[in-house]
Amino acid sequence: MSNKFDKIVEREKALLCNTYGRYPLAISKAKGCKLYDLDGQEYLDFLAGIAVCSLGHSRVDLAEVMAEQAKKMVHVSNLFYQEPQLDLAEKLLGTCGADKVFFCNSGAEANEGAIKLARRYMHRVMNEDRHEIITLERSFHGRTLSTLTATGQQGPIKDGFNPLPEGFLTVPFGNTNALRGAINKHTAAIMVEVIQGEGGVRPLSSEYVNDIVALCKENGILLIVDEVQSGMCRTGKFWAHQHYGITPDIFTSAKALANGLPIGAVLCTDKVAKGFGPGSHATTFGGGAVVSAVASKVIDIMLEEKLADRAMEMGEFAKIEALKLQTKYPDKIAGTRGLGLLFGIELKCDGPKVWNALLSKKVICNLTQGTILRLVPPLTIGKEDILTFMSVLDSVLAEI
Repeated sequence: MSNKFDKIVEREKALLCNTYGRYPLAISKAKGCKLYDLDGQEYLDFLAGIAVCSLGHSRVDLAEVMAEQAKKMVHVSNLFYQEPQLDLAEKLLGTCGADKVFFCNSGAEANEGAIKLARRYMHRVMNEDRHEIITLERSFHGRTLSTLTATGQQGPIKDGFNPLPEGFLTVPFGNTNALRGAINKHTAAIMVEVIQGEGGVRPLSSEYVNDIVALCKENGILLIVDEVQSGMCRTGKFWAHQHYGITPDIFTSAKALANGLPIGAVLCTDKVAKGFGPGSHATTFGGGAVVSAVASKVIDIMLEEKLADRAMEMGEFAKIEALKLQTKYPDKIAGTRGLGLLFGIELKCDGPKVWNALLSKKVICNLTQGTILRLVPPLTIGKEDILTFMSVLDSVLAEI
């Protein structure tokens, strides 16, 4: 490592709380699908800020929108009507079957808002004592106390935060009988990622999703879909739940919504939106003018450039190339999974060793669950970059 890097590490130790297991890399700038370290070395980015910069890094068109709106108005709070927020709402609702939206600042806030909306709808609209939320094992819904409790994972993520809030149940992934058995008179909603990201790029089967929808209808409970990572064209549809032909009562968005600026959204039907009223939920910064203007432009670009179709095409291309490597290294690759450019390569060999070797060869991706290479590159990625990634992975597997 360079002396510049060592100095940054020492500065961080002195200044920041130690909450991140950083990659051994400091980024000085980013452009398109490339990142650059302090010494100007170029890295191919298959992480995109964890599925955030779906349009690529440092886009001039988004920077211009940001600057233009900042000259007019940055923040006035949600005590006032704001046209940029309404423009964004119209565009966002035009991509799905939802009727209303609440804007916040992050995925965790969006999921927290979804939980609050489900409970308040049951209490204030349906007049029922329903408050429990059922989630799936290995799910990830955020790091607030409620979304952390909803998350179906154990280990360091929950260590030391007891007592966690009551009102959450986690059931085995893909098990309809377990889900049916967990529903009781206090159940308000079932909350799922139709494609688990942090949990290992695991799509739910169509049969299981149909079972979930049927159980919700039979029991008069709500379906919440967490689209924080899977939404915004990532999987080959604008929203991942559209692959399943369903309309959730509530779903959430965040990561890619403003291509790097902080924003989250809770989308819901008119019926469920009645659960909120003035004073029941709020945020100081959510849906501010600058971030709303940028998010509106993001949606325009995604639709104009047909990035959902591109994600499906590039995802299928990546799958074909990964399967070639699986045939070549059957003892090292177990298979692939995911949809579009939410793509996972399951390893049979030493996952951390493979990930570190890729990084040493200037290729960046994420390793989740210890054995899954999670690929969430910008949706603007091309076949040449995918071939480069697979070529580097080939060389790494040959050396392992």
